[in-house]
Amino acid sequence: MARPAGGIGREAAAATGFSAAPDLAAAIADWQQWLSDEKRASPHTVEAYGRDLAAFIGFLSGHLGSAVGLADLEGLRAADFRAYLAARANEDYARTSTARAFSVVRGFFRFLERHGRLANAAIHNVRTPKLPHAVPKALSEAEADVLVGAVDIVAAPEAEAWVIARDTALVTLLYGCGLRLGEALSLTRGSVPTDGVMRVTGKGNKQRVVPVLPAVTEAIAAYLALCPHAGDAATPLFLGTRGGPLNPRIAQGLMQKLRLALGLPETATPHALRHSFATHLLAGGGDLRAIQELLGHASLSTTQRYTEVDGARLQSVHRMAHPRSGR
Repeated sequence: MARPAGGIGREAAAATGFSAAPDLAAAIADWQQWLSDEKRASPHTVEAYGRDLAAFIGFLSGHLGSAVGLADLEGLRAADFRAYLAARANEDYARTSTARAFSVVRGFFRFLERHGRLANAAIHNVRTPKLPHAVPKALSEAEADVLVGAVDIVAAPEAEAWVIARDTALVTLLYGCGLRLGEALSLTRGSVPTDGVMRVTGKGNKQRVVPVLPAVTEAIAAYLALCPHAGDAATPLFLGTRGGPLNPRIAQGLMQKLRLALGLPETATPHALRHSFATHLLAGGGDLRAIQELLGHASLSTTQRYTEVDGARLQSVHRMAHPRSGR
């Protein structure tokens, strides 16, 4: 059954194939290449952004009644962007999903403006729905310690020793250094710490220096000593069984096995180890600015979310321990 004209359409990932004029299709291809080459976005991110943009173009095609070109984008008014947001609301998209999708659309328009292809001031005057303030999920210190030490427990009987060592090194690194999964998987053998620090390339191709605990260094060394695949400084640090770069889904699957084996909540993901790193540093008296640098956050406000996580823990302790808590 066809969707009404102007609908978003969850299957609209292919919208650029039939609703974008040639000049817009070429611009989208250039934008995706820029995301990959200049912004160092992962293939998964480029694909996800492409789906969001395709859904927007698909909506415009129905809204305007024709294939969409760059001139159409330049002529859009604030009312057109609000119609897109209203259509998403009518189709029961979550506000977080709509905010993310519109952020992608804004980013595409900024790309076009910076490259002299169009200018549209209206999009900058449109606000997305306000979002509930999301607080990162973190494991307790005990849960994180158990998880890091349990990789060999969930390994398949036929798993090779070097694969178990690799998975142990990866989990230890994520928790011990607070890296994003994509950052960890983009490390090369030349990135292996030799002086107690590691240089990491994060979002926006920004580099930062991260201290490395001895436990992390030892886990990586143990993995490399067993890894059967040769390589040089440019070889990815974490390899799959066939010697290629490790697929992020393998790491996500590992965390799923650990969750099930240890009875941890579904929020125990690879990214939760990064949240745990920050929360536990803060609980131990870590300076917020220093934690911001370690995480590679561009804004201190992003890091400040962890004060709320730790604040919730302190409130719980207060309720349990204070003599006038009414227990």
